[in-house]
Amino acid sequence: MTATDPAYEAVRRDGVLRVARPGTEWFSTGWNGGRRTADCAYNVTVPDGWDRTDLEAYVDERLERADFDAGGPALLTGVEQTDARGARRGSVTAYATAGISNPAALPMDPEDDSSAGVPDPTDGDATPGRGTVNIVVGTTRALASGALANLIAVAAEAKATTLLAETGVPGTTTDAVVVGHDPTGERAAFSGSGTDVGRATRACVREAVSASLKAHYADTEADLPNSVADATYGVSTDGRAEVFRPSLEDR
Repeated sequence: MTATDPAYEAVRRDGVLRVARPGTEWFSTGWNGGRRTADCAYNVTVPDGWDRTDLEAYVDERLERADFDAGGPALLTGVEQTDARGARRGSVTAYATAGISNPAALPMDPEDDSSAGVPDPTDGDATPGRGTVNIVVGTTRALASGALANLIAVAAEAKATTLLAETGVPGTTTDAVVVGHDPTGERAAFSGSGTDVGRATRACVREAVSASLKAHYADTEADLPNSVADATYGVSTDGRAEVFRPSLEDR
């Protein structure tokens, strides 16, 4: 491996991105989520009009067609893998595909939000679009159990911050994250934004998401939506929740 090779190497083939490092423990928020030890994680592009519900069988078919024979956590997206971009800093490598045809807005003052009237997801399931922001993050450090779980939050925060700056919304209705670590690496008890792993993850996710978003909208006839109302699909959480103060129990 040369100095320029990422520790988590990616290969793109037949609409599938494979991110590989032997013996990685992954933690995924995707359809087959949770913790899993595997040599690879995948990001799979689905075609227009895709309506399969047998997701495990479908992913197996796509991996076989792409001649990838190792199992692992998989994410699904409507964004082409030609728009995937990677970034590396220190012990961390991140890959992203980003499209926002189905933005999910969270207005801080919903009554005055310009997208008021767009269906709230609490009123029913949102229709999936051709968007989705999928992120795969890997570190060569060995993370404590809680630190690996927290890395999902770190990556999601960086994704939301990047999208807010680029698009005005923090995500889409179908975003997902996979994070991985090397159990044989140098031990790290924490992964927050003040740690080496956390800082590197934030930088990598920012660069990868931003670059993929630019590539996606440079390669498509669609324009970057200016609001949920301008998007093909999308939701705005305009409903209010009841705020209350937890009760104090005297002891």
